Amino acid sequence: MPKAYNNDLRHKVIEAIELNGMKRCEVSELFGISRNTIHQWFQLKAETGDIQPKPTKQRGHSHKITDWDKFRAFVNANPDQTQTEMTKLWQDDISERTMSRALKRIGFTRKKRPMGIESEMNKSE
Repeated sequence: MPKAYNNDLRHKVIEAIELNGMKRCEVSELFGISRNTIHQWFQLKAETGDIQPKPTKQRGHSHKITDWDKFRAFVNANPDQTQTEMTKLWQDDISERTMSRALKRIGFTRKKRPMGIESEMNKSE
C-alpha cells in the first residue's frame, strides 16, 4: 500500500483552493497529484472536519500470542514437548506454524543438543 501524503502538502493544497481561489485541476498540476486525491481530501474534510490520513490496519500475521512473558514461562515449563504437543497444550487454538513463529521470536531452538556435531567430534579425538 502506498504511503499517505504528509499533512503539510494536504494543507497547502486545500489552502491553495480555498484561500487563493485556484481550480482543482490547476492545483493538481502544480503539486503533481491527481484531482481524485484532492476530491477525496475534501470529502474527508467534510466528514471528519480534518484532512488527517485514516489509520491503517496492522500488517502481518494475526497475533494470537500477545503475552510474551506468559508464553516464555509456558515454553520453559514444557521444554521437552514437540511443537505439535505445545500447540495442543496452549490455551488458545493456534496452528503449528504460529507456534513455530512464536518459538523463533523468543529464541527457543528445537535442537535438543547444545553443541554442534563438529564440536562433539573434536572432543572425542
